[in-house]
Amino acid sequence: MKNRLPFLKSHPTVAVIRLAGMIGGQGRGTLNDATLAPLIEKAFAKGKPVAVALEINSPGGSPVQSSLIGARIRRLAEEKNIPVIAFVEDVAASGGYWLAAAADEIYADTSSVVGSIGVISASFGLDKLIETYGVERRVYTAGKSKSMLDPFRPENPEDVARLKTLLDDIHVNFKDHISTRRAGKLPEDKDLFTGEVWLGKRATELGLIDGIGHLRPMMMERFGAKVKFRAYNAKRGLLSRFGAQVVRDTVQGIEERAAFARFGL
Repeated sequence: MKNRLPFLKSHPTVAVIRLAGMIGGQGRGTLNDATLAPLIEKAFAKGKPVAVALEINSPGGSPVQSSLIGARIRRLAEEKNIPVIAFVEDVAASGGYWLAAAADEIYADTSSVVGSIGVISASFGLDKLIETYGVERRVYTAGKSKSMLDPFRPENPEDVARLKTLLDDIHVNFKDHISTRRAGKLPEDKDLFTGEVWLGKRATELGLIDGIGHLRPMMMERFGAKVKFRAYNAKRGLLSRFGAQVVRDTVQGIEERAAFARFGL
C-alpha cells in the first residue's frame, strides 16, 4: 500500500550480498557464477537500492569464477547506476580480493586479511609411493601433453614449464584487474602483486582498500539511521539438506578449511 502512495516517504534500502567461502565448484557453500547469478541480479533490481554491499569472507579459488562473478557485479552496477561497496570480514585473499575489487569502495576490519594477488597450483607426487607397493601406472595418450603433471609419474620439467606459463598468464589477468579497479590508489613504488597479504590498516595505507569500517554503521552513517538492509544469501538445495552430497561437501569443506588456514584463520 505504501508504494502506491507517493506522499509517504520510503526509507532507503541497501542490498547486501554475502560472498563467503571458496570460489568455484558446484558444492554446498562454494561461490560460483551459476549459483550467485539470480541473487546478484535480484539484489540490483529489487526495490531500487541506494547501494549494493558485498559481505566478503573468502580465501579465493577459481580465477574464472572470480572473474565471472566480478564482471556480473560490474555490469549491473553500471547498467543500474548503483554504487557497490565491499566489506571484508576475516579475509579477502586471492579470488576473494578479486571480488572485493569489483566494488567501487572496499572497507575492512583492522584485523582483516587482504591481498594475496598471485596464482597458485598445488598437488602431490605419488610415483614413489606406488613404486613401493609394486603398482605399475599405465597411461596411453594421443598428444604428448595430454597427461601433463600426472601425479603418479615422475615430474617432467617440460610440464612444469608449461604450468608456470599458464600461472603467469593468469597472474597478468589478475594484475590487470586490480590495476584497473584500483587505478590511482595504488603506490607506484611498491610491488603489491607478489602474493603477499596485509591486515586492514596496512592495506589501507597501500591503497588496496579505502579504509577501516563495518557494513551497518557505515551504511547508516551514509544513508541515514533508518536505512533498511535486504540480505541475499545463497541457499542450500533440497538434496544437499538431506545428505545427497555429504561426501562431496565434506571433501570441499576440508579444502576450504585448509585454504582459510593458510591465513591463520
